[in-house]
Amino acid sequence: MLIGMARSLVVKVTAGTDSPERCAQAFTVAATAVAAGVDVSLWLTGESAWFALPLRAAEFTLPYSAPLPDLLDTVLAGGRVTLCSQCAARREITEEDVLDGVRIAGAAVFVEEALAEGAQALVY
Repeated sequence: MLIGMARSLVVKVTAGTDSPERCAQAFTVAATAVAAGVDVSLWLTGESAWFALPLRAAEFTLPYSAPLPDLLDTVLAGGRVTLCSQCAARREITEEDVLDGVRIAGAAVFVEEALAEGAQALVY
């Protein structure tokens, strides 16, 4: 791990197809951090909540961006992916609906992760 690098990274993405560049940047940063050996927690909130569902990431395209399913798979394989509980409820998404490895949790868990010693939180 690089000197001065956070021991953990919490990335909250609020954008989906409504703001594709912001969305892709969040997933890219999270996947890059996983590849660098950082403990990563990716939070899907707002319009990005839909990417917790099977095949939804495959519908996302952005020129010159890594495919969203690949980025999501990287984070699922080496980090944690959490769907905001309120965002899930508003979209009628349940634990039975989401991709394997995606958990549903609320704001208290996000705050706990973001305030952990050595954590850096980013919101996109």
